[in-house]
Amino acid sequence: MAKPIEIRSTDHFSTVLKESRVVVAYFYASGSIESKNIGPYYEQLSQLITKPKATLVKINTETQRPLAAEFAVTTPPTFILFRDGAIAEKVKGANPQGLLSLIEKLSKDVESGGEGSSSKAGAGGLAWRGADLPRGYTDISDAVDVRGLELLNADTDFSVRTLFNKSKPSALDKSPSTSDEKDWVESDTDEQLLLFAPFNSATKLHTLQLTSLPPTSDDDDDEETPMRPKTIKLFTNRPHNLGFDEAEDIDPTQTIEISESDWNSNGTANLPLRFVRFQNITSLVIFVVDGDGDSDKVRLDRVRLIGESGEKRGMGKLEKIGDEQGE
Repeated sequence: MAKPIEIRSTDHFSTVLKESRVVVAYFYASGSIESKNIGPYYEQLSQLITKPKATLVKINTETQRPLAAEFAVTTPPTFILFRDGAIAEKVKGANPQGLLSLIEKLSKDVESGGEGSSSKAGAGGLAWRGADLPRGYTDISDAVDVRGLELLNADTDFSVRTLFNKSKPSALDKSPSTSDEKDWVESDTDEQLLLFAPFNSATKLHTLQLTSLPPTSDDDDDEETPMRPKTIKLFTNRPHNLGFDEAEDIDPTQTIEISESDWNSNGTANLPLRFVRFQNITSLVIFVVDGDGDSDKVRLDRVRLIGESGEKRGMGKLEKIGDEQGE
């Protein structure tokens, strides 16, 4: 593969994003020591990419300031992975470990023919999302510490971790499932759910994406067919989960009413947050207050958190990619 393309303008970059399903953009500054240190390693990434569906580019933040501003790049070097024109991952700083992780995700996506959002995507691949990302923000669901997840009033047949599973929901897969494992959650005694999600580092949350794919009446005649969430309350920076009485009584950080028109063809509601209220967030509680029907059950298939994650922990030691000398 040729060396990374130097982006000359905003229109040039837009063309690249349209022509390639997977793009890795290296935002650098000529006067940045970190950029000079990590730059040679990025030049060698082409050795690891063998298919034309992936394109590597370089963007000088000093000469292409509109692009740096559009994608919220304030501290070069920054690496951003785009899939189908949307941001999939972002790595800030001269971070070899983060960069290698980005390469691995890119390589797996390319090897699978660019189908990183399929239901068969592995845990290390690109995460499926049911809606596009807002410009300048990334999917930071990986910042969730899954060991600390807690979901109250969930049916015991379901696992809370499935909400952050990177794979496409089985309900959207046209081929018959060969597994008895349910990759969604349902409420138990009534329609309410309380999800507690702690983060590995402080984050800024911009958008919440909820996917809910209850069976239609044609699929299930049971009176207990689960509903989609209608009203949700969000609470931030709680040390642990709330109780239902407490969640009803205290003021939330934000309350959201989800209408039928908010759900897209993937069963996903893209819910913008009041960004100024979701800065420096260390945990999030999602309280599903009620559903959009008369059932006693609510269903959730996936949760995606969109925003900006904190700086990576531990920069590690710079190590070269490849064996060439003098680069």
